[in-house]
Amino acid sequence: MVRTYSSSKIKIKIKDFELLEVSSGKRKFLRDYFSNKATVIMFICNHCPYVKHINTELIHLANDFLSKGISFLAINSNDAKKYSEDSPENMKKVHYQLGYPFPYFFDETQEVAKYYCAKCTPEFFIFSGKGNLCYHGQLDDSRPGNNIPVTGFDVRNILQNILKGKKIYPIVKLSYGCNIKWKP
Repeated sequence: MVRTYSSSKIKIKIKDFELLEVSSGKRKFLRDYFSNKATVIMFICNHCPYVKHINTELIHLANDFLSKGISFLAINSNDAKKYSEDSPENMKKVHYQLGYPFPYFFDETQEVAKYYCAKCTPEFFIFSGKGNLCYHGQLDDSRPGNNIPVTGFDVRNILQNILKGKKIYPIVKLSYGCNIKWKP
């Protein structure tokens, strides 16, 4: 595990891609999951201890905001040949074991991670209903072993402000976790 920080270089517009959605086993367009209120795109994977540390809160967070019209999409961009735990088959198992209430996509070509300049897991991007970036960074300040409770504070705060209709300029609060496992 290599501690890696998210990039301060960011894309300010949401973009559609067609990826394998692991629970259905079908290729689907991300745009079919975009919300006219806000869309949260999360780069996660199965094996990362930083992601495992926040999984329960990811589920709570999504359940709290899905009913308010905010969508959540999880994307795994890791090289599954080198990291078999992150294969689509294992992603599907994790999706069902944990009860993810959001689609979990496999970015086999890694083009999505490259477009968004994602560097680590977990890493969050929140886009307004118009597709403009509102937030890029961490879930909250909690990390394995730092004794800070997992609350989802940073992401929750942005989503609550979006629902209140507040104008949000792109906020970057660097995340860190495991590096995305790039293909050679």
